[in-house]
Amino acid sequence: MSSRRVHALVLPLSLCGFLVVASGCSLYHAKPLTAAAVEGNLKVPPTAVLQMEASKLRHPVLRPVKIDLRNGVNPDEAAVLAVLLNPALRADRDRRGLATAQLVQAGVLPNPQISYGRDFVVGGNTAGAITAYGFGASWDVTSLITLLPKIESARANVRSVDLDVAWVEWQAAQAARTAVFKVATLEAQLAAAQEADRALHENVATLKKAVDLHEKTILDLSAAESTSEDARLTALGLKQELAKERLALNRAMGFPPNTPARIETPRSSPQLSPPSESELTADLETRRLDLLALKAGYESEDASLRTAILAQFPKISIGFNRAGDTSNVQTLGFGVSVDLPIFDRNQGTIGTERATRQKLFDEYTDRVFQARSDIATALSDIRLLNQQVAEAEKAVPTLERLVTTAKAALDEGNTDVISYYRSRYDLILRQVELLKLKQQLIEAWIALEIASGRYLLGAQLS
Repeated sequence: MSSRRVHALVLPLSLCGFLVVASGCSLYHAKPLTAAAVEGNLKVPPTAVLQMEASKLRHPVLRPVKIDLRNGVNPDEAAVLAVLLNPALRADRDRRGLATAQLVQAGVLPNPQISYGRDFVVGGNTAGAITAYGFGASWDVTSLITLLPKIESARANVRSVDLDVAWVEWQAAQAARTAVFKVATLEAQLAAAQEADRALHENVATLKKAVDLHEKTILDLSAAESTSEDARLTALGLKQELAKERLALNRAMGFPPNTPARIETPRSSPQLSPPSESELTADLETRRLDLLALKAGYESEDASLRTAILAQFPKISIGFNRAGDTSNVQTLGFGVSVDLPIFDRNQGTIGTERATRQKLFDEYTDRVFQARSDIATALSDIRLLNQQVAEAEKAVPTLERLVTTAKAALDEGNTDVISYYRSRYDLILRQVELLKLKQQLIEAWIALEIASGRYLLGAQLS
């Protein structure tokens, strides 16, 4: 390759570098997608850092809490930890940067265009001829017409994204709270089931001795062994479900799967008394974050539609030029170029924006309808579950008295051991059923909080 050709390649590359620097562009530095970088992004910060971030939490619904993991994780702490650490939420929050960049781009005007040319005299009647030149500058003035609605659309989109991210955070926080209640309930259920398993196992051992002494029959022993096996399978099933819910809790909070997350047992509380349906639905559209996000999205799309309509205005470019011909005649002038909107009148874009705006309006209407229905459903569930919990709580003392009576009768020889252990097993099953009903009540309460878009006091587990 000759020297001339090498210079011909170097010059354009240098010019490109000059243009990049002159336009304000910076070099792109990619974050390495390595295992170490990923692990560093997934690492749970120290407790002191979590406490500081939790105290500075700014959210439309979530309240800042004081993180103290020494006593275990309570529902409110789990909610805040989910917002701070959940990788899915961190990825979702990246949408804010995209919306902000779109807002910046919306306010950027198009660059002016400049042109320059030279005509060299190379032959013919060249007496007195000089090199001709031409210089021109032009700019698309119609960009000013759509500037304001584009900025309005981008600003509304930023608000919509912020509110939508906050809504996703609120749902994730509630999911973490629910997971804490589930783990607490399952721990209590497992303890009761293991107690039943232990008692029935003792019953089987006692009956085996009685069969050897010909005081009980093989049929009695088989019935006891069957009941004991049922209790053991119940305990094993609850143990498996508890392990699954612990993993779900870790995932919701952004903890690694193998992290032992000890929970703080929620405080006791009487039956839950929610506000009235009219109170919960009042001003719902100004309170629920997803409805506010859809409203801002509708405003953004409405501004986009206005932008598309204004873009029908013919594109006009105004330019100025200065030139000199080979006879040294200097000229100075201007030019105007106008697009004739004969074929392309931006009708496709207008139709798309109008259809999108209508779609957002219908989505907003449907979401309001769903929110009101969810509130009514949750209130109905809470009322029915309150009744079921009350009835189950009444039945427990009766079964406890029955167990006490059966134990006294067994000691006096007035009943058999099978009847006694069966009554104990029935009591434990009823206690487990009561815990499940309370868990369902808590889940219905949290569903009501999500549907109404606000915290409601009293959602604790007995």
